[in-house]
Amino acid sequence: MKKAIIYSLFLGLIACVPARKYEELKSKQDKCVEENASLKSSVQTLEDKNNELQAQIEKLEKQLRNLRQDTLVQGKSLRLMTTNYDQLNKTYQLLLEKNRELLAENQKATGKLSADLLKTQQELQAKEDALRALEASLKEKEQNLNKLQSELKLREKRIVELEAVLARKDSAVNAIRSKVEDALLGFKNDGLSISKRNGKIYVSMEEKLLFPSGSYTIDKNGVKALNKLAKVLEENKDINIMVEGHTDNVPYKGSGPISDNWDLSVKRATSVVKILTKNKGIDPKRITAAGRGEYDPIADNSTKEGRAKNRRIEIILTPKMDELFEILESK
Repeated sequence: MKKAIIYSLFLGLIACVPARKYEELKSKQDKCVEENASLKSSVQTLEDKNNELQAQIEKLEKQLRNLRQDTLVQGKSLRLMTTNYDQLNKTYQLLLEKNRELLAENQKATGKLSADLLKTQQELQAKEDALRALEASLKEKEQNLNKLQSELKLREKRIVELEAVLARKDSAVNAIRSKVEDALLGFKNDGLSISKRNGKIYVSMEEKLLFPSGSYTIDKNGVKALNKLAKVLEENKDINIMVEGHTDNVPYKGSGPISDNWDLSVKRATSVVKILTKNKGIDPKRITAAGRGEYDPIADNSTKEGRAKNRRIEIILTPKMDELFEILESK
């Protein structure tokens, strides 16, 4: 029964090893079992023979007692039988020693097999621990990847929304530019230019369209042009308006409240703002006036033509970007 339990445990250990190692170990185990069975059979045979010899010895001893009373021939027979007995006993002892050696080798092989099984089990446990750690790491990375994918989808959605807003703004800018061009069509030969840059509309009016030289009072033609522009701005309330005054680099030589080109550029920008805000449909909060003086030229101040281009008013129309900012600020 004890051997059956040990064998069951041995089979349990074998279940933990890889298939190839298992086949090798099983082969060794089967061989040991066969050798053990053979030894058991040999021992049983020897024991039977020993019992038989023992019976013979008892019989011979009885005969020996009788033969001691017999003749010299009977004594010789007794000595011969004794010699045979000794030889058989010696053989028996040799067989017993051989059996002990085989049992010791079997025990040693079993011990080595158990040690190998334990080592393999420990290696498998270490690999299992490493696999679990790797699975945990992969799970964490998968969670991070899912999080990143969610963030990416959210960003893609925001990009689509931004693109849609920008497309609407660009379409609105183009529409307003078209309206401004139509409204100011009759002033193009009077120093008027309209352009679109960076999503903004730039309405540039040279000095000759708006002001007498060195003055910040707008003439009738200039007022007419600004009023036409104001009508367009009144209809498009989502447009912020920046009015910038610019001069050339020739020092201002006039008198009165203006001391230099800075003053002149600011005064001219303010004059334009006042004309535009006379239209009640334009909220003054939409308008900013600024003077840039001579420090933002668009042409060479060394020529008469260049200086004429630099003396200008630029009205910069910028679509309100509230919707865009709301998308950018959303999480």
